Amino acid sequence: MFAEADRIELSLRIVTRWRKGKHWSLKKPSYSSLARKKGRGKNGGGHSHGGGGGGGGHQNPAPSPKPSPPPKTGYTTKAAATFDVLDFGAKGDGVTDDTKAFQAAWAAACKVGGSTMVVPEEYEFLVGPISFSGPYCQPNIVFQLDGMIIAPTDARYWGSGLLWWIEFTKLRGITIQGSGVIEGRGSVWWTNAESDVDPINEELSKNLPQIKPTALRFYGSYNVTVTGITIQNSQQCHLKFDNCEAVQVFNMTIASPGSSLNTDGIHLQNSRDVMIHHTNMSCGDDCISIQTGCSNINIHRVDCGPGHGISIGGLGRDNTKACVSNITVRDVNMHNTMTGVRIKTWQGGSGSVQNIIFSNIGVSEVQTPIVIDQFYCDRSSCKNQTSAVTLSGIAYENIRGTYTVKPVHFACSDASPCSDISLTKIQLEPLQEHYHMYQPFCWQAFGELYTPTVPPIVCLQNGKPTSNHILSDRDLC
Repeated sequence: MFAEADRIELSLRIVTRWRKGKHWSLKKPSYSSLARKKGRGKNGGGHSHGGGGGGGGHQNPAPSPKPSPPPKTGYTTKAAATFDVLDFGAKGDGVTDDTKAFQAAWAAACKVGGSTMVVPEEYEFLVGPISFSGPYCQPNIVFQLDGMIIAPTDARYWGSGLLWWIEFTKLRGITIQGSGVIEGRGSVWWTNAESDVDPINEELSKNLPQIKPTALRFYGSYNVTVTGITIQNSQQCHLKFDNCEAVQVFNMTIASPGSSLNTDGIHLQNSRDVMIHHTNMSCGDDCISIQTGCSNINIHRVDCGPGHGISIGGLGRDNTKACVSNITVRDVNMHNTMTGVRIKTWQGGSGSVQNIIFSNIGVSEVQTPIVIDQFYCDRSSCKNQTSAVTLSGIAYENIRGTYTVKPVHFACSDASPCSDISLTKIQLEPLQEHYHMYQPFCWQAFGELYTPTVPPIVCLQNGKPTSNHILSDRDLC
């Protein structure tokens, strides 16, 4: 009999580990969405009107999910458990605060390795600021998002300001997948940046804090996957990874208007071994922003626009040290963006950016496709300083398309000139011949042209700078 239990357990493991597309092959309990909306028992918890991230009003204890019964052998198997937020009191009507139901479902899923927390389709869940936290959660949890999660616009939820709306922290093996949507309802936060404001949004925005939250943030986590979902209309940045390792983002969409202020698509900081591919992004800032502490980043098959392009930096702000290395951006298309591929650093910083490859980039109606700016400043004025983040080993390969202002802009530090810049198969044509078109610009930029370029980039100085900056301990990464 014990051997029979082993055989059954093995079969269960094989079934539960096999996925089909975005879903587990073990389906969630079958039910009619309409019947569930109209007739299901709601498990306590009425409509809530309270503010803050603590969720709705008092709810009865949520029922535990009912896992499949084990074979009648006296030997318990461990089939993957599923925790549906509806079973924990969520209403999904887009009005009732479902934060506490999400917290309860996560608390249950957290205890079971390989479990799945389900946000079902055809429902809209109003969820306030929430943290799905480790470090004591079991590994390899799946957050199956097929419905829509919407952010509150009531200022009471946000207090004096929060840096995130939905956060996953200190987890090992966390996957967010599905066909669902994270809707930030960010227009009420962007009002101050728009000239033709909606009167309703303008009134709502008066009470919101100045600090704007990131829609979805991962912190201190290992083996993270985000796939299939859409994040749209974020209050500020859409998706952020901070201090994470082994990250995969693919087959997803990020969407906000080009006029939405500071709405970066994906923001990477202090993270390594990251792969982003087959993703569509439109936003009001950088489609992808790579900040200090990042290494081994691979970005390919990404469509960007509108937005500000793909950027490394700004680095070295407020005289800080920044280290970025081994970044590859390839097979990317950009349309109607402010820049294409850009490296930007502040004066006064230290550290280094090295081993960067921008390859096979298509640009269409991009203002300036290739940019290095070591005098970056987003204020009215910035102090002139001699120290700078050093830039070296930057390759531009097969970058082609149309620009609307200037094809190339290399503005490097006087004290630490850019070195080892290589240009191969660069072909950039003006969209139209206008009087305001500019020629390629170079300042303290050294490297080599491996093929003729269009237009000719004669300003790049051949070889290496004669007075190479000697790296101090402050510069070393």
